[in-house]
Amino acid sequence: MTDKQNKGKTLSGTVVSDKMDKTVVVLVTRYVKHPKYHKFQKLSKRYKAHDENNEHKVGDKVIIVETKPMSKDKRFKVLKAGK
Repeated sequence: MTDKQNKGKTLSGTVVSDKMDKTVVVLVTRYVKHPKYHKFQKLSKRYKAHDENNEHKVGDKVIIVETKPMSKDKRFKVLKAGK
């Protein structure tokens, strides 16, 4: 894929659920500095991502990219397995 096709966000995370057909749930964790106390805190968010061939399983590291809406909740697709 070229950079022109991937105009949206690219995130990396871990697959936490693969029970749906052609969909995985990816947990993305990031560290954010608190504005007042200047301490880093861990924030996590779960994204539903399209997995066309159902090839990713729970525990896999993946990279997801933003795409057009595929359903009510699905706005990302799995680009490739991460490191």
